[in-house]
Amino acid sequence: MKTVGIIGWRGMVGSVLLERFRQENDLEGVDVHFFSTSQAGQPGPDLGGGAPLLDANSADQLAQMDILISCQGGDYTKEIHPQLRASGWEGAWIDAASSLRMMPDSCVILDPVNRPLIDQALQDGIRDFIGGNCTVSLMLMALQGLFDAGYVQWVSSSTYQSASGAGARNMIELCKQFQDLGNAAAAQPAATALELDRSLQQRLQDPSFPQEAFGAPLAASLIPWIDRAMPGGQTREEWKGMAECNRIIGREENPVPVDGTCVRVGSMRCHAQAFTIKLTRNVLLDEAEALIRDANDWVELIPNEKEDTLQRLSPAAVSGGLTVPIGRLRSSLLEPNMLHAFSVGDQLLWGAAEPLRRMLLILLERI
Repeated sequence: MKTVGIIGWRGMVGSVLLERFRQENDLEGVDVHFFSTSQAGQPGPDLGGGAPLLDANSADQLAQMDILISCQGGDYTKEIHPQLRASGWEGAWIDAASSLRMMPDSCVILDPVNRPLIDQALQDGIRDFIGGNCTVSLMLMALQGLFDAGYVQWVSSSTYQSASGAGARNMIELCKQFQDLGNAAAAQPAATALELDRSLQQRLQDPSFPQEAFGAPLAASLIPWIDRAMPGGQTREEWKGMAECNRIIGREENPVPVDGTCVRVGSMRCHAQAFTIKLTRNVLLDEAEALIRDANDWVELIPNEKEDTLQRLSPAAVSGGLTVPIGRLRSSLLEPNMLHAFSVGDQLLWGAAEPLRRMLLILLERI
């Protein structure tokens, strides 16, 4: 029986991962152990039978596992992973953080899209399997059919990314911002729309408005900057679009250009993206629709009609589910061989936890 250790299971991604394990009964017959950086010795979750938590800072205890899954974050990975490998540990490391994504001896995982590359990595002795960037993974789930056919010359993706992409603390702050604005509106039941607008604007600009996590108001606003600055004017989130997309699909030597602007918006846990796609050839819309629709079991093509779009193509419609809908698909007026589309998906599922869960199942079958 393989031993599996799970670290960072209390955070947002870790909590969703455990929820998926419970839903699918994945850990039946698996010797699972839970680790903590701060509460070692205390009772663990029911999935581990309530056994005492092991010490996530102990390389010796971690090295007893055949497989480790970390949702603890990049700083933890940077500290612990090198210690484990230096000690001679040859187990499999599955990680949600970005720290190891671009390392030559790691494999970025999104198995509905790149299962052959994962299988090759296993055959080649790779033991580090890293979840991809959330928006990149959701883009590839939506557009896989066009990429697989070799029809994508370049993609411009303008993203609308949820609070969950920044972590639990930011989700809580967004709720506090909503509550603050709601209280301000409720205090003026007879106000006109213009009076309410003026009042809410005053709250958004008040230094006491809760914004420690985001550094700016997000509720009733947006933040067109995610992560740190990169050379050339991109943010790191925008840089990941091209770098990680091509790593996932095995096109690093002949990359597909991907660029755009990443924006934080006030949804809780779903990322949306508007795509402009330049094709390598003239593709009829019917053919593009068929390629997209048939690429994997989770993509859902939404008709480019108002009612379908309102009901099925929004964070409110898809939050908590594995479906990745894509709609508003149409030929562009800008130039031939170009499409526009819009997609949305749950950032905490295909954008984070689900690739880790599925990688564990692959490893349990293979090692």
